Amino acid sequence: MAIAFDDGIKQEIWETIRAINDAWTKGNPDDLANYFHENMVAITPAEHERIVGRDACVAGWKGFAQAAKIHSWKEVSPLIERYGDTAVVTYYYEMSCDLGGRTRNLAGRDMLVLVKEQGKWWAVADQFSPYPG
Repeated sequence: MAIAFDDGIKQEIWETIRAINDAWTKGNPDDLANYFHENMVAITPAEHERIVGRDACVAGWKGFAQAAKIHSWKEVSPLIERYGDTAVVTYYYEMSCDLGGRTRNLAGRDMLVLVKEQGKWWAVADQFSPYPG
């Protein structure tokens, strides 16, 4: 079921998030370059150091997508807060995939920061993690 927002700008932001997630879960992870800002930074549970730059971030997401056979991906309870041409998007996720020879059901939370430049929303920061405990 698609999530809809009453605010047109929030809907545009959400469609960007959905395009990002579709690119790495169902499509071509290289397409993330169309959504990740050249100066994007990410903090992930799999890396000790932050990931810096569009190319490094695309490579990280692509590496996961190539290592896993993704069966399903779902965003739950998104919240979008706008601050001018900046947006903070949080949601919970549920995912099923084959990874490391096992089927895994993963769940957690994600927070992305987007900025609008030249008429387009770009992801500039991402931090995601599984639920604690």
